[in-house]
Amino acid sequence: MHSAAFSEFALILLVAALAGLVFVRLRQPVLIAYIVVGIALGPAGFGLATAQDQIALLAQVGVAVLLFIVGLKLDLTHVRHIGPVALATGLGQLAFTILLGFGIILALGKDLMTALYVAVALTFSSTIIIVKLLSDKRELDSLHGRIAIGFLIVQDLAVVLAMMVMSALGGPGGEGAAPDAASVVLSLAGRVLAAAVAVFVLMRYLLPWLVAQMARSQELLLIFALSWAVALAALGAWAGFSMEAGAFIAGFTLASTKFRESINARLSGIRDFLLLFFFIHLGLELELSTLGEELVPALLLSLFVLIGNPLIVMAIMGYMGYRKRTGFMAGLTVAQISEFSIVFVAMGISLGHVDRAALGLTTLVGLVTITLSTYMILYSGPLYERVSRFLGVFERRMPFRELAETGKDEGGPPVEVLVCGLGRYGRRVLERLHLEGVPVLGVDFDPENVERLARRGLPVRFGDVESPEFLETLPLSQVRWVLSTLPLLEGQCALLEGLKGAGYGGRVAVAVREQLPVRELKALGVDRVFQPFLDAADHAGEQLLALLRGRAPAT
Repeated sequence: MHSAAFSEFALILLVAALAGLVFVRLRQPVLIAYIVVGIALGPAGFGLATAQDQIALLAQVGVAVLLFIVGLKLDLTHVRHIGPVALATGLGQLAFTILLGFGIILALGKDLMTALYVAVALTFSSTIIIVKLLSDKRELDSLHGRIAIGFLIVQDLAVVLAMMVMSALGGPGGEGAAPDAASVVLSLAGRVLAAAVAVFVLMRYLLPWLVAQMARSQELLLIFALSWAVALAALGAWAGFSMEAGAFIAGFTLASTKFRESINARLSGIRDFLLLFFFIHLGLELELSTLGEELVPALLLSLFVLIGNPLIVMAIMGYMGYRKRTGFMAGLTVAQISEFSIVFVAMGISLGHVDRAALGLTTLVGLVTITLSTYMILYSGPLYERVSRFLGVFERRMPFRELAETGKDEGGPPVEVLVCGLGRYGRRVLERLHLEGVPVLGVDFDPENVERLARRGLPVRFGDVESPEFLETLPLSQVRWVLSTLPLLEGQCALLEGLKGAGYGGRVAVAVREQLPVRELKALGVDRVFQPFLDAADHAGEQLLALLRGRAPAT
């Protein structure tokens, strides 16, 4: 029996790895592959997965670790400084999606509790997927990237609060009628207060010392983190908070320790491994007949998420004084639902609030929206170019908030060289030209980087050079050379098109990574192409040859 279960796990892992490879090649998140594998190996498919109890246990531990890491990453300093736009956008999107989604789901013939659960599930976007996509595009430090991360934090806090509230409602049966609102609020408030006191005492007096002792061994620190996550998850379920809320609190209690980055780094791989079983278990539980019945509602709700969520983000950001491009790029990050959405509805099934049809509906919406929104984010630049002329309604005549950060040129000092992108390479070029007295201006979309360089007295400006509107604020008529160090070909092409549209008549140089096609850039009108890695390697080779041949001192 044990040998059969082991062989079954081996088969599941192998099939999941192969399916994941296919989805990665399609530039899709692997969690979709895991759900497909669960459907294929479960009763709805070939019926090869029979160890469902073991898979379910691993799935529960995976959810606990996921929520633990969310709590572990909750930086209170960041929460205090996410700014009014992240808070307003996050709360506004949550309210809009819940209210309108609730009405749509009721109109589709669902009962009140199913409509409530699914409407709430539609509000959550996947922090894991969004951070990965923005990181791949090197946009985490852009203005829209920072705003997106801000309202994703708001969503993460909201999902935990929603789980606590729904858990407080208890099961529908019990010993009588469902508890009234007042008793639910009082019960929840009492438990939250007790939990807050317990967390304060633990964080103040016990955990710093205990974690420091555990950290003497990295292996022991990992085991402690896992045991703490699972223990508080079990305690949370016992106290009526939900297992997920308990795991989140466990992570939060360790977020202020200096070991949180080490714990997070060691748990990330374990989280990904265990979540594999959560999504496979989800696939195993789904019935194709149920999915077929929910296909039309799922498509309608998917359109609502793909279009409605970005529109409300653009509307809020436009009202608050941001350009339509910034609002569009940030809005795309909420055009899908997340793994939390599925976890939330699955919790509703365990509480007896909803049936498996609700989970099937949510999963279908997740499959559709995650698949399509991934491509929307990856190709956000070309997509924006196609729809930008229709987005004027989402931008004020004077986008004051973004202009306050980017600034307009108003007769400032002359500029002969414009450096676009102030990473290590661009920053070094800017420093050297400024030191030599060349009139130069550096532009970057990382506000903290710009502020850092400005404090050093360097001529810098915050802004996104891929935005044609921003390029119009620059003194291009004075500029003789533009140096672009943008990392992606898409960004380079957008900058070149924007310069052409702004009537720039000077020359353009581009610093490229090895994978960017030099010939294509030359064809687009680039006058000079720098290849930093190759240039540095050639220079180092020449220096070593000079040392070997005795033509240079070994200093």
